[in-house]
Amino acid sequence: MKLATLNDGTRDGKLVVVSKDLTRYCRADNIAPTLQAALDDWAQCAPKLQNLATDVEHQSVPCERFHEREAHSPLPRAYQWADGSAYINHVELVRKARDAEVPDSFYHDPLMYQGGSDAFLPPRADIPLGDPAWGCDMEGEIACITDDVPMGVSKADAAGHIKLLMLVNDVSLRGLIPDELAKGFGFFQSKPSSAFSPVCITPDELGDAWQDSVIHLPLTIDYNGEPFGRAEVGQDATFTLADLVAHAAKTRPLGAGCIIGSGTVSNKDEDGGPGKPVAEGGRGYSCIAEIRMIETIYEGEAKTRFMRAGDTVRVEMKDKDGHSIFGAIEQKVVAA
Repeated sequence: MKLATLNDGTRDGKLVVVSKDLTRYCRADNIAPTLQAALDDWAQCAPKLQNLATDVEHQSVPCERFHEREAHSPLPRAYQWADGSAYINHVELVRKARDAEVPDSFYHDPLMYQGGSDAFLPPRADIPLGDPAWGCDMEGEIACITDDVPMGVSKADAAGHIKLLMLVNDVSLRGLIPDELAKGFGFFQSKPSSAFSPVCITPDELGDAWQDSVIHLPLTIDYNGEPFGRAEVGQDATFTLADLVAHAAKTRPLGAGCIIGSGTVSNKDEDGGPGKPVAEGGRGYSCIAEIRMIETIYEGEAKTRFMRAGDTVRVEMKDKDGHSIFGAIEQKVVAA
């Protein structure tokens, strides 16, 4: 099933069930007023929501036209948002650009940071930027939403706690990151509000494109209306979403509604190289930082600028028939 949260002016919006083709919705407030409320009682609510989803497909219940621009992020705020780094190719490029080795532990112990989750951006909201020198960047990612996850969950059992999937634009301020990391205390100011896709889905919606807790479809990133990234999500993933959920729950339980991100989706080139732009026949990049790293490695300096006011980004995923699965994140950078 596909779920969304309509932006009705309240903090947490209203939960709706959306048709598979993203054209219609039916209110679900008789089951749960918000997505968080549904997740808090998922065992009871999920079957009822699934029945409603079936009715929506059969058009046997009153429906209204679904407009992606009216949707908030599926969870407008969450109790927890933790972002991992499942694609080590991305980390390798960062390290290589500054002549640093990737520690061996990175290949079996995921990187993860805890982000701000109190004010996510709607998927069609502007990205406010206070200063172009902050180095605004997009990061195209996948994320999952869990139910209650027990502390110390195994990787095998963690997969069963992944209840919903969605896309992410994890906005980063690259110019602020070095000084923050130099303090030895992690990200904060350099990670402003993220935006998630208009719709979240249960994994079964993906059919055989969902295998071993990884989506096997390309993630489409368009930057200023031009193809920028076409990375294959199922390729070059060092860690699965289940791996990341288990990592997050190693020392503490995760509450229902916890969001875990994959980190920037990143592919190597066919010959094992760092990847080529889409315009050159490659799969491109899911963030600007990667192409800047490659420019630094091969040309001695970064030439592609970060985002500034007026720039736009679109993040989307389509099925094998070309139909949008989650709807699209469409954002424009504006001066704050």
